[in-house]
Amino acid sequence: MDEKYEYKVRQVEKDLSKEFRFGEGRISGVASLALGILSLLAVLAYLYPSHLTTTELRQIYDAEQLQIVLKYGMYFSLFLGVLTFLLNKAKYKALGMCGIGLTLLAFTLGGYNVPVGLVEPKALSLGVDWLILAFMGSVFIFLILEKLFPQYRDQLIMRPEWDMDMFYFCFNHLAISAILLFANYHTSHFSWAVSSSFQDTIQSVPVWMQFIVIVLCADFVLYWEHRLYHEVTSLWHIHAVHHSVEHMDWLAGSRAHFIQVFSERAMVMVPLYLLGPDEAALNAYVAFAALQAILIHSNLSIPFGPLKYIFVTPQFHHWHHSSEKPALDTNYSAHTILFDVMFKTMHMPGKHWPAQFGTTVRLPASVIGHLLYPLAANMKKLKRRIQR
Repeated sequence: MDEKYEYKVRQVEKDLSKEFRFGEGRISGVASLALGILSLLAVLAYLYPSHLTTTELRQIYDAEQLQIVLKYGMYFSLFLGVLTFLLNKAKYKALGMCGIGLTLLAFTLGGYNVPVGLVEPKALSLGVDWLILAFMGSVFIFLILEKLFPQYRDQLIMRPEWDMDMFYFCFNHLAISAILLFANYHTSHFSWAVSSSFQDTIQSVPVWMQFIVIVLCADFVLYWEHRLYHEVTSLWHIHAVHHSVEHMDWLAGSRAHFIQVFSERAMVMVPLYLLGPDEAALNAYVAFAALQAILIHSNLSIPFGPLKYIFVTPQFHHWHHSSEKPALDTNYSAHTILFDVMFKTMHMPGKHWPAQFGTTVRLPASVIGHLLYPLAANMKKLKRRIQR
């Protein structure tokens, strides 16, 4: 802890025009629209499963059981859309109308009665099923928790740039097949390092021990990859996109340049590939990593007790995203705090939380600007070198 630094309390300006309030029709309108979009996407995924669902994920869920969820989602979309009209707030009726329209279109295409059959696997497909399930899970778990236990109480659900981060959320989930394809191709280059006897030893221990080994090995790789993204200038320009977010919540972790998204998934697959753990341990890690990635960015004030001395928590990772001087280039770990402690890169100043987020140099506030930023920044750096 830097004793000379004056830690401040974060001030969040609440935009009352974007606040959700009961009885105005905005909540029902947005919910109807969201359910309408999800319903239409789900129906399309049932109609074209080879192109719009992921082979790995289909092995986990029951498509017929999920049609029951789809059924209630479609009827709730219609109900909430009608409720928006009954509340008689003209400016939100368009949301309800769009929600109803999309749901009726989903019914026209077959609704929750689309036959479920065998699916021809394809190497590349859009992860519409992954997007729907991840969105529903995130909203029902993290959005509710953020409302019950907020760290930044005045921060709204639709805070500044939420729409841009929602785009990143959708892109990351829709591109899951391409990401996995690239990751598998990357790990194939490490086949020379695979040891059958070593993998047999790993598989001989209990699943919970395999899980711990996976977490530590993956965390070690992610720590050093993350640190390189900070300490190598050309890589920082890519990673800066992730750090440009200035409001932390369940959506914030989705913002990242596609190069970083693909490289992180590829690198973390290497230790998993070399360890060769049981499927149960691997699935447990995937679920743990996915949930923790959302959790550590979320707007949550839950203290976590002694767990914060073992695992990366929101407070720990929020400091990593802080633009305040003592926190710059600290807290690289993804799962546990072990390697930050070991390599002396940890910043956890007691009960203090950051007052500021974002990059010290502001990035363009658009997806296209983010996409081109690494190229523009590196070209500018090269130009300065030439001029010298």
